[in-house]
Amino acid sequence: MSFFVAVVGLGLLVLVHELGHFLVSLALGMRPRKFYIGFPPAVAKTTRRGIEYGIGAIPLGGFVKIPGMHRPASGDVDGRLARSAVEAPDLAGPIERLRWALGMDDHDAARTASASLRALIAERNLSEGARSSAEKALDDIDDALGPDAYWRAPTWKRVSAIVAGPAANMLLTIVLLIALFASSGGKATTKVAEVASSSPAAKAGLRAGDRILEIGGIPVTPKDIPRRIEKSKGRPLVITVFRDGNRVLLGPVAPKLSSGVYRLGFALRGEGLPLPQATTAALRVTGEVTRDIVATIGHLTTGKGRDQISSPVGIVQGSSQAVKEGTDSYLSVLALISLSIALLNLLPLLPLDGGHIAFAVVEGIRGRALTREFYERVSVVGIALVVLLFVIGLSNDIPNIS
Repeated sequence: MSFFVAVVGLGLLVLVHELGHFLVSLALGMRPRKFYIGFPPAVAKTTRRGIEYGIGAIPLGGFVKIPGMHRPASGDVDGRLARSAVEAPDLAGPIERLRWALGMDDHDAARTASASLRALIAERNLSEGARSSAEKALDDIDDALGPDAYWRAPTWKRVSAIVAGPAANMLLTIVLLIALFASSGGKATTKVAEVASSSPAAKAGLRAGDRILEIGGIPVTPKDIPRRIEKSKGRPLVITVFRDGNRVLLGPVAPKLSSGVYRLGFALRGEGLPLPQATTAALRVTGEVTRDIVATIGHLTTGKGRDQISSPVGIVQGSSQAVKEGTDSYLSVLALISLSIALLNLLPLLPLDGGHIAFAVVEGIRGRALTREFYERVSVVGIALVVLLFVIGLSNDIPNIS
């Protein structure tokens, strides 16, 4: 169950990211063509005001299609229309006219050629695969030729639509941290908030709501509790708690070594902070973690920080462990993963958001859109680097898989 919750949480972060792109591009006039919960193909869909909303067959994250991400080019005709030309040779001429118009940057002629070709394809007895491929190719070309195409928009609109994805993840991070600080992020108490399942504390019978009075027969304050557990060095301890008006002895129970620290597997309840203080604390933590993540990414260029990279496998495993430790722990991890997704996507590499932002700025300075072919060549480098990060993360995670 904890694994399922972890996977759903990761999917939710991706959905929030895509929702950011969707809402801002819609507000700025770059009307998205599709928005799915989950990834295509769709198992259910409906169209409202020209936008196709659907539920994807792959139930993780989300998907948004912004029209005309690239300036249309003659190469857009190749590949997906080739099969139609083979099955209906008389389509070769109209396909070539469309290719010529795009190559000449004559968008009026291209619109006319696309409409004519679409009508001819509808009349021909093509296989389902050829027809579907051709229709999708023409849809993409028409989107790129439309007035609401992404590549036509002013630089500030393009940057805003792309930044909106990482910004949505950052906003979610701050909201989650505010909620945590406002509910239990203040001064710690001796009252138990959560007990991790299968932990030494759970096996000893410790429960959420118990108030810890003594450890090893010695009265403790909130600060004393982790110190007493750590000083045990794994030796069994007897814990005295106040439960339902009675003193209850638990144990003896032996702490386990986890991440270099001896733990029993429970969290103490904290006093909630007032909203202004909770907001300040959330922004401070977000800034500190952002600085640390950026520093880690920077260290990769010098060969350092390699052991701090994690793949989706490790992220899910860490989230799953956090679920076992309790709601607060899980939401804290979810907030940090959301921030990591935002910062990773801002790397200036295609096909990441940061790459699109960088190219939008370059095109704005240049005054002319770059070709799809150039985007694709640069994307090969970006994809290779992203795959390299994934492999490094996976190599770090595999030894820890349990």
